[in-house]
Amino acid sequence: MSPDATLNRVPRRPHLRLGLLAASQVGVLLLWWQAGWEVGLPALLASHLAVVWSTLNPRSQLFCPALSRLDPAGQAVWLTIDDGPSQDTPAILDLLDAHQAKATFFVVGQRARAHPELVREILRRGHELGNHSDSHPQTAFWRLGPGQLEHEIAANQRTLTELAGRPPRWFRSVVGHTNPFIAPVLARHRLTRVAWSARGFDGVDCTPEQVLARIERDLRPGAIVLLHEGARHGHNVEILRRVMALLAARGLAARLPGG
Repeated sequence: MSPDATLNRVPRRPHLRLGLLAASQVGVLLLWWQAGWEVGLPALLASHLAVVWSTLNPRSQLFCPALSRLDPAGQAVWLTIDDGPSQDTPAILDLLDAHQAKATFFVVGQRARAHPELVREILRRGHELGNHSDSHPQTAFWRLGPGQLEHEIAANQRTLTELAGRPPRWFRSVVGHTNPFIAPVLARHRLTRVAWSARGFDGVDCTPEQVLARIERDLRPGAIVLLHEGARHGHNVEILRRVMALLAARGLAARLPGG
């Protein structure tokens, strides 16, 4: 993939977004006061639905910019692998090597500190690291406040900077969720939020056949492919094996963005 300035999606003027969101709620209250509940209530519901949708939709740009796919020039896709390092990491690295493929590993800080040798091996083999929070609070990330988000992101940023010798530039929200407080934290740490355009839901109970069918629908040049490692079902390595075969069949290559 050729270098592209649009890859840099570090939030600009993040506090302006917060201010505009707060102003919108004041505007809804003023509308209610001026026009009555018949107009104010639908406006309030619409504004709250927009907030909920933006919280749950990984590709929403309302709270924070996000990369959801790349320039489709060429025959490359971006493989991203979440939730490591894990017992799957060595086999995944061997598989990527066998296909001369590169990937970005969005790792969890606590797991990185428990297995620093795996993080260093990821880097030694020419792959990239991304920040995927420090403790992976799967059920709570969407509702974390500014201080908690700062802790989750900054702690992992320190860990990965120490292990890699440089800070990561990519961040992936836990479960893809976000909220109005995340943009200032990402701006402070010069991080770009990365979503995806092709996923197979391989982080939960599944079969390789199910995952491949879901990914295949959206697999095209410029796709950002979301995969996982270390899931309880134990299929993640086999899933990657089949994804790599699918890429080869379609003439697609797994490359790092800008590389």
